[in-house]
Amino acid sequence: MKYSSNITGWGMEAIGFLKELNYLIVFDDNAPPELAEISVLHEKSKLNGWIKKGDTLIIGKKAFDITAVGEEAQNTFRQMGHATLNFSGGEVPFLPGHIMLCGQEVLTEKDIQKGVNISIY
Repeated sequence: MKYSSNITGWGMEAIGFLKELNYLIVFDDNAPPELAEISVLHEKSKLNGWIKKGDTLIIGKKAFDITAVGEEAQNTFRQMGHATLNFSGGEVPFLPGHIMLCGQEVLTEKDIQKGVNISIY
């Protein structure tokens, strides 16, 4: 396991990004208020190793293959628990902070609840 943390909350606009753009912005739960409004917040936890293409990200009971990792995502996730989880798949990140994901299931608002685990293997 490279990472494990639990969701502690989310901002009013965070679920809108999931519904409209198919991505989530995640931050440690010490994010500034203006960023917390657009983010899913999670406990600060240590990242063990590098996030790589071929790893698996799990939110609750739903698993997603990591298909690409933006050049900035490694640093921001390690320092602030911050990245944009982009569920569009694809081999090239849209932006440097994106982690591209694909899976058999669709992440929904019901999956984003306090206490739900986020892990990377």
